[in-house]
Amino acid sequence: MPSQFFGLNIAYTGLLASNAALNTTSNNIANVQTIGYSRQQVVQQASDALRVFQTYGCAGAGVDTIAIERIRDEFYDNKYWDANTNLGEYQIKEYYMDQLQTYFADDGVSTGFKTIFDLFTINGLQELLKATDVTAAKKQYIGYGENLTEYFNSMWASLQNVQKDANQELKLRVDEINSIASEIAALNKQINVIELSGPKANELRDRRTLLLDKLSEIVDIETQEIPVVDANNPERETGAHRFIVKIGGGQLLVNDSDYKQLECIARPSYEKVNQTDIDGLYDIYWTNGEKFNMYGRNLGGTLQGLIEMRDGNNSEQFTGTITGTGKKDVEDRDGNMVSHDTVTVQVGREYLQDLNKCNLSDTGGVINLGNQLYHYDSWSYTCSYDANGNPTYSYTFVLSDSSLNDRRLTNDRVGKQASIGNSIDYQGIPYYMKQMNEWVRTYAQKFNDIISSGYNAYKQHGPIMFTGKKNTSNEQYTFDAAFRYDTQTNGTMTVDVTDDSYYKLTAGNFSVLAALIEDADLLATEKDVSDGKAQYDILTEIKVMSNDKTKMSYRGSKASEFLQCILSDVALNAGNAKTLCSNYKNISMSIDNQRTSISGVDEDEEAVNLVRFQNGYNLASKMIQTLTEVYDRLILETGV
Repeated sequence: MPSQFFGLNIAYTGLLASNAALNTTSNNIANVQTIGYSRQQVVQQASDALRVFQTYGCAGAGVDTIAIERIRDEFYDNKYWDANTNLGEYQIKEYYMDQLQTYFADDGVSTGFKTIFDLFTINGLQELLKATDVTAAKKQYIGYGENLTEYFNSMWASLQNVQKDANQELKLRVDEINSIASEIAALNKQINVIELSGPKANELRDRRTLLLDKLSEIVDIETQEIPVVDANNPERETGAHRFIVKIGGGQLLVNDSDYKQLECIARPSYEKVNQTDIDGLYDIYWTNGEKFNMYGRNLGGTLQGLIEMRDGNNSEQFTGTITGTGKKDVEDRDGNMVSHDTVTVQVGREYLQDLNKCNLSDTGGVINLGNQLYHYDSWSYTCSYDANGNPTYSYTFVLSDSSLNDRRLTNDRVGKQASIGNSIDYQGIPYYMKQMNEWVRTYAQKFNDIISSGYNAYKQHGPIMFTGKKNTSNEQYTFDAAFRYDTQTNGTMTVDVTDDSYYKLTAGNFSVLAALIEDADLLATEKDVSDGKAQYDILTEIKVMSNDKTKMSYRGSKASEFLQCILSDVALNAGNAKTLCSNYKNISMSIDNQRTSISGVDEDEEAVNLVRFQNGYNLASKMIQTLTEVYDRLILETGV
């Protein structure tokens, strides 16, 4: 049978429940503007009824306040993280592609390629054709040529700065990942300490979710929360949880209170991937020495956007089939001849068969030979023709002595695939710099072949006009090892990376021959030594070559259409990035609105709750007052 004070105890539980609800409502209202805060509610249930052995059975015992829980839907959190990851990637791409559009612009306000090229091939040539024997006209024409080389020098520097900026931002993002990982691990520990004793650590969980929101913008994330059970009774949950965070396609970052850290390590010069790469590009490693999979398809976020902008090669990775191995004696630093392994790789892709399109590093790198990595010091390019005039293209790499090459190269590699770098299906900085190099090399070679075949004012063969500055001195290349793609029979032509070939010419070192700048009369204007001053066949050939794709073709277009080809790529990528960025921003906002409608604090709703819980509190207080009067009458006036 219940106590005489049973009713008072029931009213007391109602008072406690209403008080908890009022406090929770107050907390919600206080955090209405707090970013990341989740609305909380009191979880109540009826207390276990008391058996009173009466005909009516059991008597209700009031209400129990079970917990204060945050209102959160994990489904919307995961959907938001997915959308946020895509948004982060395309925001970065939009930002950098806008820069490229600005650099390549030729809109009449900024002086771009078309303006400069027209001055050189149209205006300058027309003036020179009027006075082929006038030194001043030749100087002016050579000056227009210098403007053309300076344009490409400037573009090279600008694109290298973009690559440098992307590289530095990559490191900042990695540092941000490390910071977030350490904070999440610390919060995991605090949450478990609190929840082992029963209550929910709602505010700490909100802070953790907010950190995951930030992390999802940087890289793709996966989370998993596993209840920790009693080792002696697997069916009993302890209240603690093991919280796991994986990034970049399933790479473990946080495991409960333990976390891993990433570090950026600059590539040494002998591990460059592309000839056009700046020095010191970062590779990402875990601090335990394992390599982070930074080129995985599921990397996601700003990290993926930065890597694709920095390293994107439009899938034009060096790849081929190993056809042979051998030995080559190489002189070491002490002047001794040392035998090194060599490997020959036959290539079939069009962009690898033309040396003017080559973007292999000239300072050494890392080559994958049948899934085994080796360092190489140098390479040579060979084009061989059989009896029927069918060409075969191959590269021979001289492997170096390094920690990667602790195993000897054996013939079991023959027939397997070889590759350098990674195939990145995006047109990033290496792609655009390679395109500039291809145009510069092709145009310079065609132009030089024409101009050097003629005669100048001294009745001598004219020198080449376009050349490149050497990195280690003030000298210029002469291109005496220029490769000629002429069909031969049973012929073989080889160009070494160290040879003075057009491979050495880049948009960065593109220049006009210094001798021509000093003496403009060295410029050839006559086709034949016996031609008179009025003959200008050479200049006519140059004019035709610049505007006739049968004479010089760049991506199936005329030489003068270089900018249109590049701008079409840039505009397409910029437009795609802008569209996808806008789409994912809308999707992200839509999902965030949906989850906010569930977990966010609504002022009107809380105002209604405030009145509701106040009424509950007042009624419970009124019940206690009523029972107090009953007990007062019972005790003081009946003598019980």
